[in-house]
Amino acid sequence: MTDNIAQFAELHQPGQPLILYNIWDAGSAQVAVRAGAKAVATGSLSVAGAQGFEDGEKLPFEFALTNAKHIVSAVDVPVSIDLETGYGADATAVGENARQMKDAGVAGLNLEDQDLSAGGLRDVSEQAERVKAAADTGLFINARTDLFIQTPLTDHDDALAQKALERCQAYADAGAGSFFIPFAADEKLIGDICEKASLPVNIMRMPDSPSISRLAELGVARISYGPGPWMAAMTAFEAEALKIFRNQA
Repeated sequence: MTDNIAQFAELHQPGQPLILYNIWDAGSAQVAVRAGAKAVATGSLSVAGAQGFEDGEKLPFEFALTNAKHIVSAVDVPVSIDLETGYGADATAVGENARQMKDAGVAGLNLEDQDLSAGGLRDVSEQAERVKAAADTGLFINARTDLFIQTPLTDHDDALAQKALERCQAYADAGAGSFFIPFAADEKLIGDICEKASLPVNIMRMPDSPSISRLAELGVARISYGPGPWMAAMTAFEAEALKIFRNQA
């Protein structure tokens, strides 16, 4: 288990990013590995949607845990699970849930700093406690900030990048292994954050994102795709289903 976590951590190399084409179940994990994935990672929206739930911890934790077990048993590469905010009202609960994921064979977790009940972001110190509780299990924690998601695109500037770096340092001090900034797409801001961050940086690829090679040049260490792969699969499925059902004669 420890070797699996260490292997996952070593894959986070600035300039030589780990590519995670996000999966949602054991079958999609096997497809990703056959395609050449060195590790697999879920996206919470994808996992929830595949089970008929909305995102935002609407999927019961027990379902998420069972799904994680199935994925771990289906592939021989490190598995990272998007645990959203940790499914816990406090740091103790987050730590317990992280422990259960580790016992299931998971190598890493995503842990985000938005507050699902109150809205907005959690206070930095409160979120750092939650990150520490998860990191203390020994898992590799990809600490996500929703600063760029919750801030209008017109305000994605140097001041916002500085706020992100402050959160990065706090999460690094709490034991996180990498720093995730979804919806950050401006090359200058990404490059500045990668240069100054105390953790390897994770970027989510979107239609307006720089290319993989450019992100590597900027110093990114991890590139993920969020719900994109699941949405593409469902779009293709729906298109074929519509052809079948509308062409009945």
